[in-house]
Amino acid sequence: MNVPLPDVPEVRVVGLPQLTTGFDLVERLDLAMHLKVHGPLEPMTGERLAELAETISLRGRGGAGFPFGKKLRAVAKASIRRGVRPVVVINGSEGEPACRKDTVLLNRAPHLILDGALLAAEALGARTLVVAVTRNSTEISVRAALAERGLSDRRGQQLRARVVRTPERMVSGEASSVIRAANGGPALPPGRRERAAETGVGGAPTLLSNAETYAQLAVAARIGPRRYGHTGLPNEPGTVLLTVSGAVARPMVVEVPTGVPLRYVLEMAGAPPLPQGVLTGGYHGNWIDAVSSHNAVVSRESLATVGGALGAGAILPIGPDTCPLGESLRIANWLAAETAGQCGPCKLGLPAAAGGLSDVLNGGGPAALEALREVTQAVKGRGACKHPDGSARFLLSTLSAFTDDLAAHVLDGGCGRETVGVLPLPAPGYQDLEESIPSGEKLAVDWTLCQGHGLCADLVPELVRLGADGYPALADAAVPVHLRGRAQRAVRRCPALALRIEQPPAEQRPALPAAHRRALGSGRG
Repeated sequence: MNVPLPDVPEVRVVGLPQLTTGFDLVERLDLAMHLKVHGPLEPMTGERLAELAETISLRGRGGAGFPFGKKLRAVAKASIRRGVRPVVVINGSEGEPACRKDTVLLNRAPHLILDGALLAAEALGARTLVVAVTRNSTEISVRAALAERGLSDRRGQQLRARVVRTPERMVSGEASSVIRAANGGPALPPGRRERAAETGVGGAPTLLSNAETYAQLAVAARIGPRRYGHTGLPNEPGTVLLTVSGAVARPMVVEVPTGVPLRYVLEMAGAPPLPQGVLTGGYHGNWIDAVSSHNAVVSRESLATVGGALGAGAILPIGPDTCPLGESLRIANWLAAETAGQCGPCKLGLPAAAGGLSDVLNGGGPAALEALREVTQAVKGRGACKHPDGSARFLLSTLSAFTDDLAAHVLDGGCGRETVGVLPLPAPGYQDLEESIPSGEKLAVDWTLCQGHGLCADLVPELVRLGADGYPALADAAVPVHLRGRAQRAVRRCPALALRIEQPPAEQRPALPAAHRRALGSGRG
């Protein structure tokens, strides 16, 4: 039962709205309605803008939580030192299946985000604005908003603005991936770590921040730091946008002041009264137990204190009727398929970790658990981007949060519960229980036939990318069941008939839980 989130789910608010002001009036605030609701915005100098961001303790809302004022100063300093005009980038890429807050803002309040970005651009003297988006609906809304302001990428304008489309992948939203896409390359991490504040789009110092971050900046610039600070906690003032899904009656995006009890947000969405666990921060985040979710409040500090994470604002409870390790295996398989395939810890380590968790669930015993811990630890801190670290964090959190279930699988052969599939994953190819089953199949290339057409990389980019020589480079990962259809299509459509799917030897094929065998045998899905 995988139910993907819609592009724009229900939107709720606790207390007085700030980011979602006007949502009760219209579905989308065009420029005229935006100005009626929010009023005009006066420009600010770079120093005043940095001071504002520091006074309200504004941190990036994309997951990393880097102080915005510090980032702004770094870009200004690099720009002055190099004598180069900087670039401002709105990161609206949202490829994680459990996140919709930025998509909601870009679809319904695009001008609030543009306000913050244009405020920063004017303060820095930037002449280029880039907006990175993931979905069709988001691209349409942003292009319309730019047109309403008379902004385009035509030469001769004081500020040139353009939209960059990134694929719906976990790694596409990372800052380095967005910059690479803006420079005309693929939306993948470049394999080396560079500071955008020094060298970003077109080699210029680049201020890149999350869509919600710019919207928060615009709100604070209008109402001032004192009034902004009246909402939420003193050390983390303002509101936060959360995407609440998983085992809830009403998946939603909710704007909530910091300091509101997390249990109140879960009750609002119709979560189980006593959740088995709550995944905080999304699929690169951490699990917390029912007691912690009852005691925590919505803030970066409070969630960290109980072992959770605010991250990109995704909150996902699961109920007592599903196997938490099976739920986590579904996500681990997806994370493995999301590899950029550019470094060993990601290309080799994540599929090995997902396979290790599968071994634990399928009777591998203590040896399988120890192997899983070793491979997951080996991934940490060694990747070319943040995806391996985030995925390892999720897996290690799973092992720490569900010790009773882990013991049942390791020592007793299982916990006795099916995997319901309440954690959302992308829609294509996901049917009923099948997505939780690793197929063991792998893509392979006959290099005597391959002519480098690159069609396979277009059809199944999760598993195939094009190398510098134009020929396909395959991720060393099993084909997840949810990608099997597209992988088979890539095999059929290969012009040179060079691509194939290899079946694993019978002794290496994973043993499926009885419930999964029954589901597949009955043709459900």
